[in-house]
Formats: sequence, structure tokens, C-alpha cells
Amino acid sequence: MAGVDDIRAITRTLPRAYEVVVRDRIKWRVGQIVFAALSRDEATMGFGYPKDGRDALVEAEPDKFLLPPPSDLRFNWACARLAALDPEELDELVVNAWIMTVPKKVWTAYLQDRR
Repeated sequence: MAGVDDIRAITRTLPRAYEVVVRDRIKWRVGQIVFAALSRDEATMGFGYPKDGRDALVEAEPDKFLLPPPSDLRFNWACARLAALDPEELDELVVNAWIMTVPKKVWTAYLQDRR
């Protein structure tokens, strides 16, 4: 089961990433772009995800993933139930969402250092 502390541990290592609180919700940004956000009850996490793969993600594991609210469907965004994620899966989702927001030279250097 993943939680906010697990997300914080991951995002602390990501260059240019920082945490903010907006309307009682914790969000992680690069610049002004949000790449991950928690629901108010911290039960679900929204994260950057390509629109063209979002439906397949939700259909493959509907107990784990869900579509964002209708107002967010226009964005590259998906949601996950934190209780259903293991730490490795959470890491992959957060890092991949972050990759969508930073220049290639930043994420390639990060991934090389991580090995």
C-alpha cells in the first residue's frame, strides 16, 4: 500500500520537482505543470499519463486505475487508488509523470544516475 510519504520520498529525488498545497490538496509540480496530485482524502493520486493509453490502463486494471473527473479528461491525466499500488508501481507512475514535464536532458541524466 502506497501513501503520501512514499510519494514524497520519490519526488524528493526528482530534479526541478517541488510540492505545493492548493485548496487543501497536495500536488507536485515542475514549474507550473502539475505531474502528480492527491485527492483531499489522500486515497487516490492523479498523475500525468498519455491520453491515448489512458482507457487501456483503466480497462486492464479497473480496481487500481480510474479515469479522472470529466473536467480533467482534456489533460494527459489518469488516477490510481493508492491502496492498490505497490511501491515499485508507484515509483514508475510518479517518475513517468515527471518525465512528461521536464526536458529530455534532465530526465535522461536522472535515469542514468539512478542505475
